[in-house]
Amino acid sequence: MIRKRILTAVLAVVVVAASMGASFYFGFSEGKKVPNTILVKGVSNINQGQPADVNFNTFWQAWQIINDSYLRNASTSAQDKVHGAVNGLVNSLGDRYSEFFNPKDNQQFQENVDGNFGGIGAELGIKNDQLVVIAPLKDTPAMKAGLMAGDAILAIDASSTDGISIDDAVNSIRGLEGSSVKLTIMRDGWDKPKDFSITRGNIAIPTLDTKTVGGDLTQIQLYGFNANADSLFYQAMFKAVTNGSKGLILDLRGNPGGYLEVAVDLAGWFLPRGKLVVSEAGRSGTNQEFRASGNAALADFPTVVLIDGGSASASEILAGALRDQRNIKLIGETSFGKGTVQQLMPLSDGSSIKLTVAHWVLPSGHILENGGLKPDYEVPLNASDTTAGKDPQLDKAIEILHSEISK
Repeated sequence: MIRKRILTAVLAVVVVAASMGASFYFGFSEGKKVPNTILVKGVSNINQGQPADVNFNTFWQAWQIINDSYLRNASTSAQDKVHGAVNGLVNSLGDRYSEFFNPKDNQQFQENVDGNFGGIGAELGIKNDQLVVIAPLKDTPAMKAGLMAGDAILAIDASSTDGISIDDAVNSIRGLEGSSVKLTIMRDGWDKPKDFSITRGNIAIPTLDTKTVGGDLTQIQLYGFNANADSLFYQAMFKAVTNGSKGLILDLRGNPGGYLEVAVDLAGWFLPRGKLVVSEAGRSGTNQEFRASGNAALADFPTVVLIDGGSASASEILAGALRDQRNIKLIGETSFGKGTVQQLMPLSDGSSIKLTVAHWVLPSGHILENGGLKPDYEVPLNASDTTAGKDPQLDKAIEILHSEISK
């Protein structure tokens, strides 16, 4: 049996429980094995006499030249050369989310996803070809050091991040608990970059926080779409409704995503069964649809959603579906815009390829990777607001929700 599990986050979280990489399919069973021997057809020096799209003679000529003439050829194994060639093949796609992992890196990547490492508690992403902080997690070394959403990471331990992949950035930033890493940061409004020295820690990722705001409203801040999110959301809403809450502010700011299944399950609280939540569109032109299948207990419950530049992937899917299908208002700042799906494909020697295979399409037809979600009410949040303990985005959400309740 082939098991599929979809992880929709844009980012690699540099913390202990890093379940938020990019959108992946995991859990290929023993029956989904890549054969050890592969026949390549349509290549001139393999399948003579047939039309060829590419000539592998150049590759083998380069291979032989290296073996015959390279000064340090004895220190490089044939397998290392093969892995280097595959890595170059994947890099030729020009897609920052597609990567090759040799067996060692593949194991390390799996550990990252499972959360078996220490770090600083920052969610990372690539935006406009620049490594950026999507959001520091609550009560982590990154937040305590003063990192903010949108910070550009120009260098890691004085090594430039130009052209770096998210996974390479994670590998550079993570390390032993108690050790430190230096990040060179540039922030909007600064004249020049600044260095941040951050001590790594053992980070516990929170799932959600709940509080009463505006007198009779509930704010649920969801930090990620992990396996516990659905049950914790149920508990929070049960308590809120029991206590007489009249409306919900679903706070997805700084939420980089998580499991698609969880986003679809949460949508089932707000949408009638069968309503489209999101479609996955691949190169074949056929779409796989994901529809609400919950109890729609909150289908008539007044709700608004908070988003910002740290809201990505599963967050954008849920927020976009609620706006498209129920006209629920989005408040805050434009979301990150991570709309592609990556599939982790195992290779025969324990290596793997993480490959972009599709993109997400909202019920309205909007493709998430095209600029993210623009809020219905644009409300900026700057450093001075945070320092002063102000939250104009939340204030606006309370205002809009009270206005809708009064109607």
